[in-house]
This record gives sequence, C-alpha cells and structure tokens, in this order.
Amino acid sequence: MNPSQRICVFPGSFDPITSGHVDLVKRAIPLFDKVVVAIGINSKKKYLFDLDKRISWLEEVFKDYTTVEIGSFEGLTVNYCKGIGARYLLRGLRNASDFDYEKTISQLNHIIGDNLETVFLISRPEFSHISSTIVREIITGNGDAGPFLPKEISI
Repeated sequence: MNPSQRICVFPGSFDPITSGHVDLVKRAIPLFDKVVVAIGINSKKKYLFDLDKRISWLEEVFKDYTTVEIGSFEGLTVNYCKGIGARYLLRGLRNASDFDYEKTISQLNHIIGDNLETVFLISRPEFSHISSTIVREIITGNGDAGPFLPKEISI
C-alpha cells in the first residue's frame, strides 16, 4: 500500500452494473491513481445476480483499464477503504433525492472513516434515468435491458 497513492473506491451492489456506472468510473479514472469498483455484500439483501457473476461482469467491462481494480467486501465501506488505503469514495448523483441521501452518508463516512472524502459526479443527462433497480425490473419482466447495460454484458 502506497500512502501517497490516490485510491478511490466506487462501492455498490452492481446488480447489475449499468452504463451509468461505467460512465462514472471512466470519468473518475483521470482524477485518481487507482479506482476500485467494489461490490458491497449485504447478507440481508436479496440479489438478482450472484456475486461471482457480478464480479466477472466488472472484470470484463474494465479489463482494458489498468488503473481500475475490482473488489468486494462485507461490513462498512469505511472499513474496506481503510483496509486498502483508500482516502476517497466515488458516488454518482442523478437527482436531488440522490443528493439528499448521499450527503448524509458522506458526512457520516467522513466522521467514522477518519476524514474519508466523498467525490460526487453528476450523472450525464443520457444516464440520469438509469438505475440498477429499474434495470432489474426490466429484466425480471422479460424486457430488453440492453440499452441500459454496458456492451460487454448480455442477459
């Protein structure tokens, strides 16, 4: 672990990863030495896709990006960040509701995460309507989720 390295964690369930997630990571790459896309595992949450599938998708999507790493963790995001030496969290904002929720979480993370900074990127308009929740509903309803997924993923 290099303490001078700027490591950013982009946590999420990525169930599934969407085109909006990919856009955020690509926009964050020039800002940090390393971006870790990390799947948070919540034993109380029911996922549509298993962890191995989600990890393999992330690895495929970001295989050509040398500064992007894939990880997974259980427990608090701040503890994962401490463990890998990350000082930054990446979060995307689609709307005012996202901002209100993420602002509170970032303030708590800053306190319990020993000054962990959250970097917010506003979603581009072409991605602001996409969420994993909506994509899961399309998939479970037998709709075509392709327009909302990275090209590397076929469901």
